[in-house]
Amino acid sequence: MSEIDQNSGNEVGRGAEPASKGPIIPKSPAEALKPERVPAPPKRSRKARSQLVIFLNFLMTLTVTVFVIAVAGFYYVMSAYQEPGPLQANVNFVVRNGAGLNEIANNLERSGVVTDSRIFRYVTATYLDENETLKAGEYEIKAKASMKEIMDLLKSGKSILYAISFPEGLSVKQMFKRLADDPVLEGELPAELPAEGALRPDTYKFSRGTKRDEIISQMIAAQQKVIDQVWEKRDPDLPLKSKLELVTLASIVEKETGKPDERAHVASVFYNRLQKGMRLQSDPTIVYGLFGGDGKPADRPIFQSDLKKETPYNTYLVKGLPPGPIANPGREALEAVANPWRTKDLYFVADGTGGHVFAATLEEHNANVKKWRKIEAERGVEPDVVMDAPAPNN
Repeated sequence: MSEIDQNSGNEVGRGAEPASKGPIIPKSPAEALKPERVPAPPKRSRKARSQLVIFLNFLMTLTVTVFVIAVAGFYYVMSAYQEPGPLQANVNFVVRNGAGLNEIANNLERSGVVTDSRIFRYVTATYLDENETLKAGEYEIKAKASMKEIMDLLKSGKSILYAISFPEGLSVKQMFKRLADDPVLEGELPAELPAEGALRPDTYKFSRGTKRDEIISQMIAAQQKVIDQVWEKRDPDLPLKSKLELVTLASIVEKETGKPDERAHVASVFYNRLQKGMRLQSDPTIVYGLFGGDGKPADRPIFQSDLKKETPYNTYLVKGLPPGPIANPGREALEAVANPWRTKDLYFVADGTGGHVFAATLEEHNANVKKWRKIEAERGVEPDVVMDAPAPNN
């Protein structure tokens, strides 16, 4: 039989588990909703807690972080290098001779051409070969030009070109004055002048920073090349003994006429006179004997008295060619002297139109001179003044 607990009134069986001790306290709804206590996670293994594993995890995290930053930085730098620049208008930028990449980059940023000199310097260095540099010169950089476009321009060497021109018939001194007066060229002129006739009249292009002696070297080399070429193709029957005589006579022809189609005709007159033992009687030689390479002042005419002044270049008094050239002749004058016309003319005088009229006899020449004198009189020139004096008349 079951026994009845006197206090609780519960029946306890022989084989039943004993009831929990103490009264059963009911839970309120709020307490019933509270989460039960979560058991603690299992402890990490000793291997997982190893210092080496921790370091390797840190190293991997650091590597990934650095890689991400590097990729982002590379993208930013390359974008900045190739995006339009800050320039609002075209500007001229000068790279001096010997300037390094650091100096160029700093000057670009200082001039407002690029936004960051470091980006320009570092990226440009990757584009240049081992022995390659940005070239000196003056460059026109377009508005909004990117760093990449600027690098390509400075690398190409396509700088702004200036020009200096030397007309045929100038003396060495006159050419040197043009060189000295040019505001873009740099450097001093040589103290010693080249020989008269040694410089080639032409137009020479150059970039800012070019030295004056560099242009002179080009002129000498160019003139010598032309002289050699013309000398090789000269008429073998000419009474010329040397290249110096070729240049000397060509300089006289150059000063006598500015018309290309007259040069070979004028040259023939001088050859005819030389072969007959006649004096050349060329007015430009008188001017050179009186004033040298400085040239005749513009307001100074040639007077009859000048024809009698003794100088080595006065071909009214000296037989044959003068001792050297009186100017720097161009190719056409040299070619005209090397291959003159075949004529019997011994005289020529100005015709009043910028050209000359030629004559084979003194009588014809005197008639031509008379016409010229009339033209001069109509222009108000005094009778005792010779302007563009007539060529040889005896």
